Amino acid sequence: MSNNVKAFGTEAKDKHLKEMTIERREVTAKDIEIDILYCGVCHSDLHTARNDWGGTMYPSVPGHEIVGKVTKVGNEVSKIKVGDYAAVGCLVDSCQTCDSCNQDLEQYCENGFVGTYNGNNKYLGGHTFGGYSEKIVVDENFVLKVPANLDLAAAAPLLCAGITTWSPLRHWNVKEGSKVAVVGLGGLGHMAIKLAKGLGAEVTLFSRSPNKEEDAKKLGADAVIISTEKAQMKSINGKFDLIIDTVPYDHDLNPYISTLNINGTLVLVGYLGNLENIINTVPMILGRKSVAGSLIGGIKETQEMLDFCGKHDIVSEIEMIDMQNINEAYERMLKSDVRYRFVIDMKSLK
Repeated sequence: MSNNVKAFGTEAKDKHLKEMTIERREVTAKDIEIDILYCGVCHSDLHTARNDWGGTMYPSVPGHEIVGKVTKVGNEVSKIKVGDYAAVGCLVDSCQTCDSCNQDLEQYCENGFVGTYNGNNKYLGGHTFGGYSEKIVVDENFVLKVPANLDLAAAAPLLCAGITTWSPLRHWNVKEGSKVAVVGLGGLGHMAIKLAKGLGAEVTLFSRSPNKEEDAKKLGADAVIISTEKAQMKSINGKFDLIIDTVPYDHDLNPYISTLNINGTLVLVGYLGNLENIINTVPMILGRKSVAGSLIGGIKETQEMLDFCGKHDIVSEIEMIDMQNINEAYERMLKSDVRYRFVIDMKSLK
């Protein structure tokens, strides 16, 4: 059994997103149905809609930064009740039996996690549809609780931009006094600054634009280094324990590697693909420095991040849009013309 709901999606990589009808399954014993109130707009949404990474299944309905109100629960659901506010991030299923899943690392499921969109829909066949829609039905194991004190719209981007930067901060043990740098001030970068500062780190922004300094410091950065200024870069050689690189396109990592301290790590969270610039291994070998990657976070870690944000009153900086303006928002996103995350008010679809 299934229900038809309104959604916004695209039928081909070169087509605009438009209103369409999709199917959602009926609630089963372990399911939660959520009436979607807000959905953040992620670069991954755009890349998937336009098949930039290949493998997009059409019609494509993006959206994996979902916050809404619970309208139905299955008879075996215990963690949440009708009327509660709930959230869904980038994952809606995994095998839940492999070594990764047993370590609460569902994002690295050895049998392949199921993405909130463009994943395998084992219930209805075909592929999954995301949060640019009226409702979503998700297994309770992949539904998250939203702290009551957080603004719901501004909390939506925490489900991707937040957890994508939180996970490396936790994995590399950032704590009071750690020295953290962030490359790029966008949807991911501004969350990395806020979360690192919340953990007590000394935070520096790397930017190519001097006009980002004032905003970065308002967000919590202690310093801003202009990465094209050689003297500034030389002044921080060997400083950082961790660099979170949020840049979503190919770029030269070598200038940043030199600013890591012994045992320091540069972790890529924004770019998927080949790096054309050859990495110079000399500073890595001589200083036991690492270049690593990180993908979102597991469900337990995402809930931990949401609870931390509730305790420290951390949310994203957002610009609200109507669903009908999503195509314009995509074009603006390509120009970095947003401070710092679009969030769709889903009332506009209903």
